[in-house]
Amino acid sequence: MLSAKIISVGNEILIGQITNTNATFICEKLFSVNIGVRKIVSIGDLEKDLFDELSDSEKFYDITIITGGLGPTSDDITKSVLVEFFNDKLVFNEKIFENIENIFKSRNIKTPVINKEQAMVPSDAKIIWNRLGTAPGFCFEKNDKLFIALPGVPYEMEEMMNNSVIPMITEKFVDKVEFIQKSKTFLTIGISESSLAELIGNINELVGENYLAFLPSLIGVRLRVDVKAKTNQEADEVIESIERKLHAKIGEYIYGVNNDLLEQIVGNLLKDKNLTLATAESCTGGLLASKITDISGSSQYFLGGVNVYSNESKIKILGVNDSTIREKGAVSEETAIEMAYKVRLLFNSDIGVSITGIAGPEGGTDEKPVGLVYIGYSDNNKTFTRKFYLGHFRLRNKTRAAYYALNIIREEILKY
Repeated sequence: MLSAKIISVGNEILIGQITNTNATFICEKLFSVNIGVRKIVSIGDLEKDLFDELSDSEKFYDITIITGGLGPTSDDITKSVLVEFFNDKLVFNEKIFENIENIFKSRNIKTPVINKEQAMVPSDAKIIWNRLGTAPGFCFEKNDKLFIALPGVPYEMEEMMNNSVIPMITEKFVDKVEFIQKSKTFLTIGISESSLAELIGNINELVGENYLAFLPSLIGVRLRVDVKAKTNQEADEVIESIERKLHAKIGEYIYGVNNDLLEQIVGNLLKDKNLTLATAESCTGGLLASKITDISGSSQYFLGGVNVYSNESKIKILGVNDSTIREKGAVSEETAIEMAYKVRLLFNSDIGVSITGIAGPEGGTDEKPVGLVYIGYSDNNKTFTRKFYLGHFRLRNKTRAAYYALNIIREEILKY
């Protein structure tokens, strides 16, 4: 199997200032063309460290992809190290400089002198065009191995991987691929990792010689199935067989696959059923409405929401009975029910959803601890609440509550 290595350059990674999402993206793209990443390395802005890693790559890996260090400032070392490692020289590229000038011109900014340095490129390297930024990428080839350097800006790197690097790699190594590997990820919500494992049972009976990974996340557990086969058709058939078995065991908890967004799925269901939605939020502070409106075209089904954080706003804006809050509390089944029902009437929507709870870290009691959340649901046929205990961390509680509310909407629409 072809092997790859990723080198991420930048002190900002090592000090924890940024998360290395570039490596994750590159791994996924290489996997999609049957290339396995065997090593990921993060290094600082030290020329010796990069030189040493390139020497290691030359010995052990078919493909090396470097991200970062291609900017115009003194801490950007990647280009100079590559030139030294491959005993090359820099030459001025007029087309690249024109591209740089056009980018600054479009921003109504005079091109800084320092950016002219980015038009100096290695003479022996293949240029990888950057359509979204000023730093071009490069590809050196030595002893049938590829050394690819890309900018560290994620959206620039992603465009170059998709439209230049992956086609380049595929063309060069198409005859060396020994087998097809494919994966599919099943997205679950509302069930813990251990409970999923119990329901699924014997993993070997489910996937055979293939692989199933449990990947817990903030809102649920992702189940990634990896298969190897001789052909694409065989791989697809194996995945379909495993998918049928998974749905038979845990289908009620699966809401999507791969990169599906729950807010998009809910939006599609609302449009398909020609339903409208309104929200009333307390502890989530409008996060549910924000997630819903992250989706383009959400105005077709989302009529509006209210952020009723205080008791007074619940009473004055929504019309929740003050006796309900006084006797049962703002965080209660009764208040959540009234919030969901009243917001549906307020906006004249088909569905009303409410969230009220104790996000924390303060405000909890023995009777109502931090993390207690009630989610209310109301439509023309029923009004109910569900009770959750989400934990002790404020931001996590807000996110989980918003997504659990989305999932309740999904489940109820599927019953229509």
